[in-house]
Order: sequence, then C-alpha cells, then structure tokens
Amino acid sequence: MPEGLSKSEQAQVKEIIKNAQKDDGTPRTAQQTLPFDRVFPDGIVRVGMDYYTKTIQFQDINYQLAQQDDKTEIFEEWCSFLNFFDSSVHFQLSFMNFATEVGDFEKKIAIAHQSDAFNDVRDEYSGILLRNMQAGNNGLTKVKYITFGIHADSMKLAKPRLIHIEMDILNNFKRLGVIAETLNGEQRLALMHKQLHMGDNAKFHFDWRYLVKSGLSVKDFIAPSSFEFPNGRYFKMGDTWCSMSFLSIDASDVSDRMLADFLGMESSQIVTMHLHSVDQNEAIKTVKHTITELDRSKIEEQKKAVRAGYDMEIIPSDLATYGKDAKALLKELQSQNERMFLLTFLIMNTGRTKEELDNNIFQASSIAQKHSCNLVRLDFQQEQGLVSTLPLAYNEVDIQRGMTTSSTAIFVPFTTQELFQDHRGALYYGLNALSNNLIMVDRKKLKNPNGLILGTPGAGKSFAAKREIVNSFLVTDDDIIISDPESEYRAMVEYLGGQVVKISPTSDQYINPMDINMNYSEDDNPVMLKVDFILSLCELIMGAKDGLQPTEKTVIDRCVRQVYRKYLEDPKPENIPILEDLYNLLLKQDEPEAKYVATALEIYVTGSLNVFNHRTNVELRNRLVCFDIKDLGKQLKKIGMLIIEDQVWCRVSENREAGKSTRYYMDEMHLLLREEQTAAYTVEIWKRFRKWGGMPTGITQNVKDLLASREVENIFENSDFILMLNQAVGDRAILAKQLNISPHQLSYVTHSGEGEGLIFYGNVILPFIDRFPKETKLYEVINTKFSETSGQKEQQKAAV
Repeated sequence: MPEGLSKSEQAQVKEIIKNAQKDDGTPRTAQQTLPFDRVFPDGIVRVGMDYYTKTIQFQDINYQLAQQDDKTEIFEEWCSFLNFFDSSVHFQLSFMNFATEVGDFEKKIAIAHQSDAFNDVRDEYSGILLRNMQAGNNGLTKVKYITFGIHADSMKLAKPRLIHIEMDILNNFKRLGVIAETLNGEQRLALMHKQLHMGDNAKFHFDWRYLVKSGLSVKDFIAPSSFEFPNGRYFKMGDTWCSMSFLSIDASDVSDRMLADFLGMESSQIVTMHLHSVDQNEAIKTVKHTITELDRSKIEEQKKAVRAGYDMEIIPSDLATYGKDAKALLKELQSQNERMFLLTFLIMNTGRTKEELDNNIFQASSIAQKHSCNLVRLDFQQEQGLVSTLPLAYNEVDIQRGMTTSSTAIFVPFTTQELFQDHRGALYYGLNALSNNLIMVDRKKLKNPNGLILGTPGAGKSFAAKREIVNSFLVTDDDIIISDPESEYRAMVEYLGGQVVKISPTSDQYINPMDINMNYSEDDNPVMLKVDFILSLCELIMGAKDGLQPTEKTVIDRCVRQVYRKYLEDPKPENIPILEDLYNLLLKQDEPEAKYVATALEIYVTGSLNVFNHRTNVELRNRLVCFDIKDLGKQLKKIGMLIIEDQVWCRVSENREAGKSTRYYMDEMHLLLREEQTAAYTVEIWKRFRKWGGMPTGITQNVKDLLASREVENIFENSDFILMLNQAVGDRAILAKQLNISPHQLSYVTHSGEGEGLIFYGNVILPFIDRFPKETKLYEVINTKFSETSGQKEQQKAAV
C-alpha cells in the first residue's frame, strides 16, 4: 500500500482492488448480463469495442392467404432479400409475442364520453369491444424486428455503412410491400425493457437527461429486478419463468407454415433467428472439400468390397446420399443464385408459473415435431440463450445449421396482417378470423374512403352497415345520412335521437328535388352539376330504353339554366324553384321534344305522384338523418333514391365549408345502377365525394349490376373499403377476377354464416367474423332478422 494515504483512502483502494478481482467475466448483476456497452440516441448500439448494430421494425403482409403465384413472388423476393447480406453483416430476425396489460388495452378501445345523452350507449359498445377482445387474441401484441450488425474500428467508420445497409433493407421491404421503420436509441431501449420485463407491469421511464443527473447507465433503466439461473433447464426473470430452446432442423424439407405455427402460439414468447452469410468462395471451397472427402470414403469402401469379393458398386446408402446431396448443393451455389447461411433458431418460452412454462414448451415441441424437427433445451446455456434473444444481432449460442438461401427463406417471416388502429376515429368491424384479434380501422386514413358492403340476402349487410353507423355516431362528429328503401333503420335512428324523414304519397314531409345552394359545385356556376342531376331524374321518369335523346337533353339543359336564374340573382330560400316551374318552362319551348318531356313530368307535377313537387319542409339539421322511402312505389323509389343522393350532395357541400365529414349509406344501391344516366350520376358522386369530405357506402346484393358497364366498374376502382359477406356462386367468380381474390380467400365468402366474410382495407384483405352479443340493447335496435324481431315483439306484448 503506498505511503502517505489516510486510513479512509487506503480502505477505498482495497475496495477497488476487491471489486476488480470480482469482475472475472461472470455476471453478478442483472446489468452485467446485458452484453452491450453503449446506446447512441440515433439508434446505433455498440457491443464490445468494435461491433455496431441497428434495428428495424417491420409490419406483416398477407402471405398465408395469398394466391399461389403471389406466394411464389413473395418467396423469391425474400430470397433476394437474404442474398443482399454479405458475409460481413450479421443479422437477426426477432418475433416477439408480448402479453398486453388488459387495463392498457381497455383504454385503447374504450369510447370516450361526450357532452350528449348517449354515454350509456358508448359504455355498452365499449363493453362489447372489451368482451370480444378478451375472447380473441388482442391480449398479445405481436411485433417483428430485423437487427443487423457490422464490425468496425470506430463509430465514425461504422455509421455510414450502417446507414447504407439500413436504406437497402428499407428499400427491399418496400419492394415486398412491407411497412418498416428504423428504431432510435430510446425505442431500442424500450424494446429491450419490454423483453426483460415480460410478465410484469413495469413502465419504461427514460430520458437521456437522466443519465447525466443520476450517474446511472442505460442498463439500469431496462434491467429486470433479478435473473435467477437455478439449474441448466430454465431461469427466472423477475417473477417470470423462462426457458431457452433451440430448433434442431432435422427434416430435409421444411414447410413454410412452421414459423407461422410458432408465431401463432397464444403465449408470451420470443422466436429468434440469427443468420450469417458465408463468403461464397469459402462456401464453394468447403463443399468441394466435403465432396473430395466423400469420394475418398467411397474409394475406400470400393477397395474393401474388392478385397471381400463382392460388387464394388455396393457402398453404404448414407455415403451415396451424402455424395448426391453435396454435388446438388455445389451446383446450387455455383449456378442458381444460392448462398450459404449459418442459422441459429432459438425460442424463449415463458410462463407465470413453472407449470404454465412447461405447458408452453410442450406446445412448442409439438409444433416442431409436426414439422419433423426437434425443440431441444439449451442445457446449461440458458443465460447465453437469453442474451442471444436480445435484438442486438449478437449470438452467444454456438449451435448453427448450414442452409442455402432457399432453405433459409422457407422461414418466411410473414403470416397475416392485422388491422388494428388505436386512435380515436377507428371503428370496429369484427375479429380477424385468422388471428382472432379485433379489427379496428378508420376509413378516413385510406386514400379513398368510399365503401361497399356486398352479400346475399340474410348475409348480414344491413347489420354490418348499422354497426358501422352506430360506431361512427358514438366515436366521431361526422354527419350521417341514410337512404332506407325497406324501413330497416328507423329503430336504430330513433334510439340515437336521429331524424327519420318519411317520404311517401301520403306523407306530409317533402323534399324538393330542385334544392341547390351556392356551394353546390366546385365551379363558379353551381347550376352545371345540377343539370346532370335533373338529366338523371328525367331519364328515370321517362324510362327510355336508350336514355334521353340529344334534343331532349338540350331542352332540359336550357330550361334548368333558366329556371334557376331568379335564385342566382337573389339566393333566398323562397326563390328556389320546384319541379312545376321546370314543367311550365318546358311547355313554353318550341321543340316537340320539350312537350314530350313535360308530358312525362306531368304525373309528378299535377298528377297522383306529385310527392316531389313541393318545397322542402323538413329541417335537415340533425347529425343523423334517415330517409324512409319504403312506401314509394317501384318507380318512385328509384326517383326517391336519386333525389336523396342530391340532398346528400347539398349536405356534403355545406359541411365542406365547416371542415366536417359526411357519411352516406345507400341501401339497395343496385336500383340506381340499371339506368345509364342515374348510374353515371352515382359514379360521379363516388368520384367527387372524397375531395369534399364525403364518405359514401353502397349496400347491395347484386354484384352483376355493379359490373354491368365499364362506367359502373369505376365504383369498385374508387372504393378502398369493401365488406364482402356470403356471395352467390355467379358473383363469386366475378369478384375473384375483379378483386384478385385467391381460392383460399374466396372460401370465406362461400356458404359463410351471418357476419362472416372478407374485409378489404386498401391493399389488405382479411377474413373476419363478427359475433355481436344478442343480449344487448344495441343488438335489439340494429337487428333486422324477422324471426328474432317478431319474437321480441311477442315477448313485449306478453309483458304488457
């Protein structure tokens, strides 16, 4: 001990020496188990003195449901993705299933209260979502990451290379149609914190400023309370029981379902694949050396055969098989764009108790055996296995299997996409039939929010529409307008305090088809668009097989422009014309065609069908408006639907000024698609609504009418949202071709039950199933099944 030191200083030196002697490489704290040395704010993590890594999170795409051609294309793209990594890059694929705290998830899906009279309805709807979540898999959050690392002498040299690799990976993901983003330093720490706290509710609280003030390292913010390795078979991480295993790939052919089956387990777990590309020249050299050794063994066996006096062509079957496989491998490496990879496949199972852990290990082992592989416990390497699952592209388990590009790519990391958005405008559409997770999305996030609900009678079209209407009413502040040809929506609308406008020959509520406002069109002249509507209306009224003749269109156009002149000069409500004004103006024209059009209009002006020859006398200011047109006759019903469409256009143009969205539900939409002019007007609305904040939804059972002409086909092209329920045989074939649906996907709309089908959300196609609880008040008001509603009425009578 140096002289001149005080006793306290000598004690400090002794303590330092003692601690230094302890640091023999064996971790004695939870922090020492974590192998990284430094985390940078930009997301780079240094392991040791010269190894630098980055992590990218990537989303899923629909691989399991894709057409066979699409599957092949995805597989080939994934092979190219793997071949991108040269031997200097180590990379790791991490698939993590985390249990979600029910309270946190409940907050995500709960509908916030508003200052109206419907918070009890919101609570009931939130309860329905929570019940469906608990019945499904949303208790698990499933995430996927790729981590890559390189050796470099300094951060300055490593950073540009890592950024270059990162951009190439993101571009490769983009080609696959995969959404991906790079994690920054705080996000990587949050991810490791989540992994190291599986099973507890510890929150991640971190800020780079804390490090300076506290003197702590980043490891102190993410390390669990303790690690316990009592034997070589399992360990405890805090209060969670864990076990590390590796996959022994014994099968010659592995199914692309194996990884999906592991990821489909309903327990918290981590599946890790460490991959390292072997230098191509080294790989070829190694295989050639192996072939030489096999040939030498073959010669030795032949010599033995000659000495023993039997046919020298008879050699051990294993030797023949290995020789054949080695030569095939050499051919692949030399001429078939194959590379050699070293793969380490690890699985970390967890459980709240040792019994639960054993059950989860047994389930994982069963999946491995189903695919002719074995799940082998990492005896006395549990800590090394745990370290290797951290997203650091750092592997301490020296158990590797050599595989070619295509055999490695069979572990396709894509299964099925999820549709779950947890922001305020997301609405519920059922459960993902593949993963059992809630489907919650916001149509406004699509490039084009227009929608279609398709299905045979009894498949649940109206129910699906009503469920979306109720949800949007409770969650958003959008206006909602419904065209109701069968009087199916009244109970729901009245329950939500909406306005039902009944239009019939005996009703005293009127809608003026000539209504217009100064915001009606994007152009300076709002009459331009109104002319299109009046032409459509006249075509319906006249019922001509070939539509309106050119001269008829000309006189209608001229008269419409004249009839609005007074209103345009002085835009007061009393100056808006009615149908009779147009009729009288047509009679004053010289052309015989004008008289012909006027004669056709006469029954709707002075005759028995004059229900639309009145000024609008209902105040359409309610958020939720339903036009009940059930009692209009067959011909009048089409006219009624067209006039409602025009009223919606007026509402959309008003709401655009206020920055408000307008949802429009058009039941029995096919009625408007049979005449050329009315179909054209509907298509025009489908094209223009989006820019004005309108969200039309067509509900129809007749797909053939939707695709009857190239023009109507535009409705499909301008609809990024489709709910497809059970389909008729003829329609299934049409839809499969139109929407590029695979036979597997098509099975979900073939003889499917009520509330089952496919949801199309942008480029995502998912099978869904909606099990809406029947004992709720909401089910009672949105249900349209005759047998159930009549039964409810009988019960109510009996109660009275």
